[in-house]
Amino acid sequence: MDLDLLKAPIILFMIFVAPIWLILHYRSKRQVSQGLTDEEFEQLNQLVHQAEKMNQRIATLESILDSESPEWRNRHDHA
Repeated sequence: MDLDLLKAPIILFMIFVAPIWLILHYRSKRQVSQGLTDEEFEQLNQLVHQAEKMNQRIATLESILDSESPEWRNRHDHA
């Protein structure tokens, strides 16, 4: 009697939910294995370029501080 109650939900699950679940699972696996899209790759390159510019600016600011206030690193490294 308990098995009769479970047959309908199991059949519905196997017919409708399981195939959709499998399709979505393998579609996401395929997308992950394909790597970055062109748009994502371009965004990544822009971020790298921005990071390089920021690094140059920080180096410039540090050199200005070094020349104008040579002890700034000692005062701020201990804080």
